[in-house]
Amino acid sequence: MKYCKNCVMPDTKPDLKFEDGLCAACINYAYRSKINWNQREEEFRELLTNSKGKYTCVVPVSGGKDSHAQVLKVLEMGGNPLAVNARTCHLSGIGRENLDNIANLGVDLIEIQPNLKKRRELNKLCLETVGDISWPEHVSIFTIPVKVAIDYEIPLILWGENPQNEYGGPNQESNGSRMLDRSWLEEFGGLLGLRVTDLPFSSEDIQLYQYPEQVSGVTGVFMGYYFPWDGHENAIKARDHGFKYFSREVQSSGFPYENLDNYQTGIHDFFKFLKYGFGRATDMACSHIRRGLITREEGRDHAFQWDGKFPWVYLDKSLEEILEPLNISIEKFKETCEMFTNRDIVKGSILDPRVEHTEQ
Repeated sequence: MKYCKNCVMPDTKPDLKFEDGLCAACINYAYRSKINWNQREEEFRELLTNSKGKYTCVVPVSGGKDSHAQVLKVLEMGGNPLAVNARTCHLSGIGRENLDNIANLGVDLIEIQPNLKKRRELNKLCLETVGDISWPEHVSIFTIPVKVAIDYEIPLILWGENPQNEYGGPNQESNGSRMLDRSWLEEFGGLLGLRVTDLPFSSEDIQLYQYPEQVSGVTGVFMGYYFPWDGHENAIKARDHGFKYFSREVQSSGFPYENLDNYQTGIHDFFKFLKYGFGRATDMACSHIRRGLITREEGRDHAFQWDGKFPWVYLDKSLEEILEPLNISIEKFKETCEMFTNRDIVKGSILDPRVEHTEQ
């Protein structure tokens, strides 16, 4: 594995491009200095002004730090957003509290809970077929808000950051990309080659996971196009408005404000490490390095400390408790882990996996 010479992102990240030793995410971040952010803020203000109706826009929310910041920004600029939550797979206690706090900000909140029986079947199927327990969530967060916008005749959807820009991806025009539509979802939405129509369920069972055929009159844009996105600043702002941090650093990210809503997140992040040799802690470290919050050496130490830890516990819930609703035993889980481990990258036992590092 070789790494970006500025941050600690490895070259095993799918579709990540490098130029002169720099990863695409670092190149994108450096490009920010060339953007006229005042002009883009005015463009955003015009978007809100031109969006007519009872609600200015739909803001998809998880209850996390970023969705708090999104709602607050729209309110600050005079908008009246409808917050829409596509319920996560296994909502945590602190996640419930933080989601409730979204409504306390002064907005209406709609929660859509997909059929739990089918969702659990989907979680298990996707874990065992594509190695991603969170696949149903990552699809529904992009489809349910669009359906709500259509049903309520709200012409504007405000997503958060463009992950192709923030984390680096194959979209070479990510700095100029502001739209999220069907083509973006199909290319960059993390479907891992599994199409919704391939699932062994009836059309009625999966209709919430299908992107609407007709979305005329509804436009989805990334707020990260209009404002310099900063997850750390979002966390501080969110906490100032009632968002709760976890009592300590969260396993897999190493930060007390990251990924607090879903008990299954530790499993998702662990499989990412097994496949690619890095996890959420690396993503977070890289983001902090680019913003000058930590040094590259500190980022490397952070990633080594938190990435690749077997998810025995997440947010104080044991792995056995997390797997029980899915009817998956610990032994079956270990077998699935081994099945998706890239042995060209990851060495050692599943219980203590390691990667070999080669500096760029």
